[in-house]
Amino acid sequence: MRNEDIDLVIMDCALSPVQQRNLEKAFFAKVIDRTGLILEIFGRRARTREGTLQVELAHLAYQKSRLVRSWTHLERQRGGFGFLGGPGETQIETDRRLIEVRMKRIELELASVKRTRGLHRKSRRTVPYPIVALVGYTNAGKSTLFNDLTQSKVLAEDMLFATLDPTLRRVSLPHGGEIILSDTVGFISDLPTMLVSAFRATLEEVLEADVILHVRDIAHEDAEAQLADVETVLSQLGVDPSGDRRLLEVWNKADLLDPDALTAAQNSAQRRSAAARPVIIVSALTGQGMAGLREAIEHRLAQGRVTFDVSLEPENGSGLGWLYENTEVLQRTTAADGSTLLTIRVAPERAERVRRKFFADGREGQASLDRAS
Repeated sequence: MRNEDIDLVIMDCALSPVQQRNLEKAFFAKVIDRTGLILEIFGRRARTREGTLQVELAHLAYQKSRLVRSWTHLERQRGGFGFLGGPGETQIETDRRLIEVRMKRIELELASVKRTRGLHRKSRRTVPYPIVALVGYTNAGKSTLFNDLTQSKVLAEDMLFATLDPTLRRVSLPHGGEIILSDTVGFISDLPTMLVSAFRATLEEVLEADVILHVRDIAHEDAEAQLADVETVLSQLGVDPSGDRRLLEVWNKADLLDPDALTAAQNSAQRRSAAARPVIIVSALTGQGMAGLREAIEHRLAQGRVTFDVSLEPENGSGLGWLYENTEVLQRTTAADGSTLLTIRVAPERAERVRRKFFADGREGQASLDRAS
């Protein structure tokens, strides 16, 4: 390879430090494995402080495993491009102790970020908006779907890991309900354990979600293999892909299918939906099927939630304000006597609070009916 003037060789597998060193000697070139390449891409995509810290932590853990016998292997990594030649390399070249010191500092910073994110989640739980999280294989079209649902302009490019940092937006559903939609980092086959660990704080948004949309590139030739890879990562996070009723499969990029392939996909989706694994076929790029997706989200959120019909006296402004702040107001009308009639919906854990406030001795209004959706 010296005659070929090749500077970098990428191996689509995991390499031990010894294998990496021997290959570099044989090729007369810098060698990185699959994990090193993913870290390089992650390093280029990270934008926020949290994302940068997560990538650096994973990178240091990876480099720590490269420390073997002598420093000559590390010296050959000097002059690398992007993240591999950037932040963190001076610590790697110094010694294992300095790497561990830096990793502990990053972990402390990420622990603070995790606490902050936990407080944000706690504050979101005090408002009536359900959380819907997007997950899926990298480049499946999650960010394009996110932009269509939210009418925002999150980076959506035809490239790996375009989204590393979670993005949240409020979305209105067809019948007036509102949700918080969360976009997350894309998964990939054989995602290194260190990356799953480093991004766990970010991916915990998935665990807290009321609905999880698994976005799939149905036009991809390896769509089924990608499905298995995503389900493996979900399992590592504690989500049961086969039994978690929060999951909805969204088969994206339908615009790339020819008519026969689209018909076959629609038949397959019907069979899977009949087997209690709901599937919605969409094209986030053209808008095909997006109205059906919004309705499916609304229907799934309604399952298990409790709906009340509440009647409030005209002077009960505090009760009206409380309902808007703490429940989903689905419908509001004014009766002939001036009283306000509302149809509201709440999560089961909040239903008792509504009953105590509005249904006990008629203290703040009267209810005509409460029913489980």
